[in-house]
Order: sequence, then structure tokens, then C-alpha cells
Amino acid sequence: MKTEIIQSLVNNFESFSHKTKEGVEFWLARDLQQLLGYTKWDNFLAVVSKAKIACENTGNNITDHFAGVGKTIQMPKGAEKEVSDLMLTRYACYLVAQNGDPRKDEIAFAQNYFAVQTRKFEIIKKRIQEDERLIARKKLTETEKELSGVIYQQTGSDKNFGIIRSKGDKALFGYTTQEMKKRLRVPDRRALADFQPTIILKAKDFASEITIFNSKNKQLRSERAISDEHVTNNRSVRRTLISRGITPEKLPAEEDIKKLERRLKSEVKKGLKKVDKLKEK
Repeated sequence: MKTEIIQSLVNNFESFSHKTKEGVEFWLARDLQQLLGYTKWDNFLAVVSKAKIACENTGNNITDHFAGVGKTIQMPKGAEKEVSDLMLTRYACYLVAQNGDPRKDEIAFAQNYFAVQTRKFEIIKKRIQEDERLIARKKLTETEKELSGVIYQQTGSDKNFGIIRSKGDKALFGYTTQEMKKRLRVPDRRALADFQPTIILKAKDFASEITIFNSKNKQLRSERAISDEHVTNNRSVRRTLISRGITPEKLPAEEDIKKLERRLKSEVKKGLKKVDKLKEK
């Protein structure tokens, strides 16, 4: 396909994109019909139907990507007519293109265009999730340091903080810290939290925050009292998670948080180098 044709198609596809009030990008099906070279609406709907099936087969909700709307079109002699239309997300457009005839230039272009753009979205989404996990891990570290400080202030010693934390793990997972490390194959000298998903990091942080609050508010003065408080809070968090279909001890281990941090820093440096090279040009 010639460069000028590709550029023309890029411009066409971008010019027909819209955004909802929430910032979600979409295309109208009747516009996409023309962009993909379909002259008959019924023929295009057959392709859309296949795309919906593909959407459902990937575990996505069809209504999240294919939303029915009405559209007013101009008729001869100034009359207007209301016709049915669909709002298609970028992913929906990708699926429609994948189910079209690749021998058509418009379809061949759209398949690649939406595949690349969808991939970009997935990369951005993954990066945000990784950042969230890093933030959650750092927050848990800060909260546990604060809890250790509270234990020292309230009891005069924090030497058994590790024991209290392990009791909390036992209440949250049904297993001690060491038992969980064996289940997830975490190295002996590494923290269990460094290999856990964001939801668990936030759950542990929440339980610890409650322990800090109640230890101060109730003026708990013994290690036993604070330990019991921490166990109670972790049990409560566990019940909440399980009631929402999340069993803490069954969640798989995540990438080593230290490796994740190094990888993201490396990606940032590479990105900055690319920016510098572009500036030089």
C-alpha cells in the first residue's frame, strides 16, 4: 500500500473519532461502514455481529464496546430520518476490522491501525497497573513503619513487631508469613509483600491502618492487646475479600517488586534518551 494512501486513511479514521464526556474514544458504526468500504448497511451489520461474538469470546461485555444509539440523517427535500447506529470503542473497531475482508485496502489498513492502537492502550493500562502496585508497596512499607513506631510508643518495645505482623498474615491468609512464602516460592531473605498483588498490598495496608488508629484511640498499652487488634482487623479484611470472591492465599505471586522497579526505571531512561535524540534532530 502506497504511503500517500496510508496517510490518507490515517487522516480519515482519526477525523471520524469521537469522545464521550468521560473521555472514552469511539467511532459511529455508520461512519466506520463507509471507512471500511461497505456500501450496504446490512452487509456491514453481518460483520459487526461476528465482531460481537469475538468480543464475548474474549470475556468482554458486548455492551461495553458496542452501544446502540440513534442518528438523524438528511433525506431528499430537506426531510430527516432517525436511523439506528452503534457507538464502537477502539477495541470494537479492531474486532470489526478483524472480521472483514483483508483483500480490501481499507480493511487491511484498519486491521493494522486498530491493532497497533489497541496494543498501545494495553501497554499504557499495564504500565498504570504496575505503577499502582509500586505505590501500594511503598505505602504498605510506610504504614508498617508507623505501626512499629506506635507499638514502641505504646508498649516501650517493638522487638516483637515481626511476630505481630506474622499473626496478621495468619489471620489474612490462613497461613503464617513463612508458610505463605513457601507457597509462593518467595526467597527466604525477601519480604512476602514484594511478591504479592496490589489488592493484597492494599488489604494489608488497610488492616494495619485500622490497627494504628485503634491502638492510639483505645490506648492499647500491651503487645498482646495490639496483636489481638491486628488479628481482628486482618480477619475482617479477609471476610470482606472472600465475600467479593477473592481468596487471599489463592492469588498467584506477582513479579518481584524490585525487578519491576528496576525495569520501569530503565524504560523511563530509554524514553528520555529517545526524547533527547528527537530534540537533537
